[in-house]
Amino acid sequence: MNYDEVLDYLYEKLPYYQRKGPAAYKGSLDNTQALDRLFGHPHRKFRTVHVAGTNGKGSVSHMLAAVLQAAGYKTALYTSPHLKDFRERIRVNGEMVPKPFVIDFVNRFLELNKTAGLEPSFFELTVLMAFDYFASQEVEVAVVEVGLGGRLDSTNIVLPELSIITNISLDHTALLGDSLGRIALEKAGIIKNAVPVVIGETHPQTSVIFEGKAAEYRAPVLFADQLLRADYSTVSIDNRQIFNIKNETGILYENLRLDLLGNYQSKNVCTLLCALGVLQKVKWKITEANIRAGLENVTTSTGLEGRWQTIGANPRIICDTAHNEGGIREVVAQLRRTPFKKLHIVMGMVNDKDIAGVLALLPKEAIYYFTKASIPRALPEHQLMQMAAFFGLNGAAYEDVPSALKDARMYADREDLIFVGGSTFVVAEVLP
Repeated sequence: MNYDEVLDYLYEKLPYYQRKGPAAYKGSLDNTQALDRLFGHPHRKFRTVHVAGTNGKGSVSHMLAAVLQAAGYKTALYTSPHLKDFRERIRVNGEMVPKPFVIDFVNRFLELNKTAGLEPSFFELTVLMAFDYFASQEVEVAVVEVGLGGRLDSTNIVLPELSIITNISLDHTALLGDSLGRIALEKAGIIKNAVPVVIGETHPQTSVIFEGKAAEYRAPVLFADQLLRADYSTVSIDNRQIFNIKNETGILYENLRLDLLGNYQSKNVCTLLCALGVLQKVKWKITEANIRAGLENVTTSTGLEGRWQTIGANPRIICDTAHNEGGIREVVAQLRRTPFKKLHIVMGMVNDKDIAGVLALLPKEAIYYFTKASIPRALPEHQLMQMAAFFGLNGAAYEDVPSALKDARMYADREDLIFVGGSTFVVAEVLP
């Protein structure tokens, strides 16, 4: 098979959650463990840091990888979903996995599977592809982002040096549970015996669960927001956020520069710095200079996109991949801090999210362009518009994202702001 045929096999022949939704979810690690045996346990050949959470886990994973790269470690990064290119999921020192490796891995799997008889999902096979590639590249450390949940996520076969759980919000409730407590139990499934765990945010409904699970596994637990806070932030002329990070004794990092925008990154930075502190204590060679260099160049070091990213000017166009209640709440808060004459929102969602919970948070004064991404899970634009009207959100429906953005550009003045979001897949269709 050539590369296009391999992608067709991965997307069309295997159960693929991003297209088919919960029907593609495998509630067991059996397949992943069988695949791991089939390929000789590649994840055992490098150190890992495991990152879970409802929101922020992608940003924290990329920031951590950028800092480790700046510290001189040969660093792998596994994330999901991808925005434009499948190979975004699998990187070593910021470089995407080469197409020939993707082809070779799938062909090797098909040959080995003639006797194994496995029926993996897209995500299960992709995780093993990543681990096999990282082993072949002899990486020193892999930052591994959980795909969904934690306990039964395919990435949860690793035994990490450190576990990170950024926060908990309602998302994927059909699979993970309909309460913060139940979702926290799933995320806490990545806590391992005696492995330190950093929790990003303290919450009365979830903290007791994390503390209990950590005690059960004798895992040291730290809550980042109890130890660090971003006391001051601004944006520099070269479009970087500048933070003063404080601990209980005073300023820990002064004028810390981050090339990711969005005020919500202040929480992610504190989580990241707390995690780095744990790694430093167990003799990882990470200096303050490494931390500053890594955070100032996250996007160039790791290729991260879609986090409060400006993609146009006059009018300014911003996109963000936030797609659940917790993420949208942060986006709306950021919109309130952003100057504009009139707000235009290009909005699309997938049909298995808490649509009403998100719509209830959105500003009523904006002009809406309801649309859908080109995936089967996308909520039809007219249905989204009808639901939005119940919450006092008014606008027009568009059958595809490019048409919605085209009209938003046409109707917006130079001083207006166009925001594009509601779904990772909507954002993927507007990125350059």
